[in-house]
Amino acid sequence: MLDFALPPTLEAHEPPPRRDAVRLLAATRDGVTHHAFTDLPDLLRPGDLLVVNTSATLPAAVRLDRIAVHFSGPMPAEPDSWLVELRLRTGRATEPYAGGCRGEWFPLPGGATLTLLERYTPRLWRARLDTDVEPYLRRYGVPIRYGYVDHDHPTAAYQTVFADALAAEGRPGSAEMPSAARPFTPELVTRLVSRGVLIAPLTLHTGVASPEKDEPPYPERYDIPASTAALVNHVRWEGGKVIAVGTTVVRALETAVAGDGFVRASRGWTSHVVSPEGGVRVVDGLLTGLHEPRSSHLRMLTAIAGEGLLERVYAEALAGGYRWHEFGDLNLLLP
Repeated sequence: MLDFALPPTLEAHEPPPRRDAVRLLAATRDGVTHHAFTDLPDLLRPGDLLVVNTSATLPAAVRLDRIAVHFSGPMPAEPDSWLVELRLRTGRATEPYAGGCRGEWFPLPGGATLTLLERYTPRLWRARLDTDVEPYLRRYGVPIRYGYVDHDHPTAAYQTVFADALAAEGRPGSAEMPSAARPFTPELVTRLVSRGVLIAPLTLHTGVASPEKDEPPYPERYDIPASTAALVNHVRWEGGKVIAVGTTVVRALETAVAGDGFVRASRGWTSHVVSPEGGVRVVDGLLTGLHEPRSSHLRMLTAIAGEGLLERVYAEALAGGYRWHEFGDLNLLLP
């Protein structure tokens, strides 16, 4: 797996002044090239398809005096049982917390109580809150923030232009932002459509940051509408490129591939892992942020771009001073 040292100076500590004011490192038919994100329409062809995730971001962190609880997502067939991560508060940031025991309970703001049921992975607990989780989070939660971000930002800073506006009215959402779509603006979407680039939605409600090494995948909710499945199949038939905006989109699309190679409309839960061994069947390219060394997402990127090209891309990103994490720069893999 790709390994490198990430200097703190290359971490994006706050949102850019404008959503689209980030850089784009592209690995395309022209080689590895450097761009502004607003150059994206020039890197795609008429008939190419961008598939985007419409999941809105929940304020999924609840802070106590010493502990922060990060709500990841509900368990399949157990709507009152959620996966949560306990984090130890350390000044302005948090770090993993190894404590907790089965049956332990925590009083939360607003009079709610969280009870730990069992450890799901070394990092995550299956837990139960004694009230509906998502309405509770919208009232008492804040967006999940890690130490590389200097200070809190409003939930609006973690929403994308594609986010389902009805999420604020009680629809489900993601624990963390599907951040590959954050730099898009209505103006850029207009330019893409005017150029003949197609855009189709799906939904995958992502949990807390990607599983650690050797940690089993946890289930996430997804929904691929019939119109999106049909458009993906049509574009592939006509020779266009299907480009996922974010790793969440890759996971959803590759979950929905039938035995005949066509994407089917579907919804439910997925624990599918995209790896170099299994490869990809319908995704031709990926627009994504820059991922941490040895993260599980890099295996997905390797499946799409190949190990050699991905190593070259990350070497260029490090040498070129590109910025990492959810407020950072973007990488287009279209080999």
